[in-house]
Amino acid sequence: MTASIAQAPTALDEAIIRNAESTLETVGRAREAIHSVIFGQEQVVDLTLVTLLACGHGLLVGVPGLAKTKLVDTLGAVLGLDARRVQFTPDLMPSDILGSEILDEGADRRRSFRFVKGPIFAQLLMADEINRASPRTQSALLQAMQEQHISIGGERHDLPRPFHVLATQNPIEQEGTYPLPEAQLDRFLLEIDVTYPDRDAERRILIETTGVEEHRPTAVMNAEQLMNAQRLVRRLPVGDSVVEAILDMVRAARPGPEGDPDITGKLLWGPGPRASQALMLAVRARALIEGRVAPSVADVVALAEPVLKHRMSLTFSARADGETITSVIGRLTARLAG
Repeated sequence: MTASIAQAPTALDEAIIRNAESTLETVGRAREAIHSVIFGQEQVVDLTLVTLLACGHGLLVGVPGLAKTKLVDTLGAVLGLDARRVQFTPDLMPSDILGSEILDEGADRRRSFRFVKGPIFAQLLMADEINRASPRTQSALLQAMQEQHISIGGERHDLPRPFHVLATQNPIEQEGTYPLPEAQLDRFLLEIDVTYPDRDAERRILIETTGVEEHRPTAVMNAEQLMNAQRLVRRLPVGDSVVEAILDMVRAARPGPEGDPDITGKLLWGPGPRASQALMLAVRARALIEGRVAPSVADVVALAEPVLKHRMSLTFSARADGETITSVIGRLTARLAG
């Protein structure tokens, strides 16, 4: 990793370089610690770390049993964060997440309201099966994610720093669910697909998780170190070629005159400027995770799908022709890479 620093642009501030050296080492150790517990999901782990380093929230999409809950628990332990989990159900109310006021009676028999904090007052919150809760409850959580505070009884209550939500969705069981509206999906920095592990990884899972002892993660970072890494991400330099690649990618994914008519004609709507911002932060965070102090066009190509796919929609005719968002983004990234 130190070699990567030596190749950094000379214009880069020396203070950033010194900060980057220690941060790269710490983030690298945290990454290894998570990989030692979560097997066969290297890309998922890296994308989740990208989300946190970019100060964002992530949506994990995958069938049950793929260690999504264990991933969040492991992240909380390794990064030294206060992590909590809420199981979303149709009868879950906003107050079950945010908290509520209760009427207290003091020793002098005077009554007053006292705010009791809900589980959202955590540094890392897992919203398990978020699409099972009612739209009202979803909106309460997603509004808090955006504004970083809640208001109860006219009083503002700031959420902890850092504050991140990792929500999960089951892509195959849709009965009795409330799909997230597109405007709310846009609050998530990345949509991360959690797929089945390969054979070697599953063999390791069988051997290492069914014995008497199971490896438990240990803390490598704390909340202050994570926030320091997040500040560093925002200070990393981004070359003009990367900025132009981000603009080309996002603008070509919208209906309109700028993109290829063969692609834009299939789009009902596309990503807004928030997607550009998300991609700008995510490519910096990916570079940091991989031991670099500046992102490249390859980072834009690698992160285009998780940043864009929940921010786009196809026309009915395109879906009828068998087109998918993934294939559309694949054609866009192929042109950028070429």
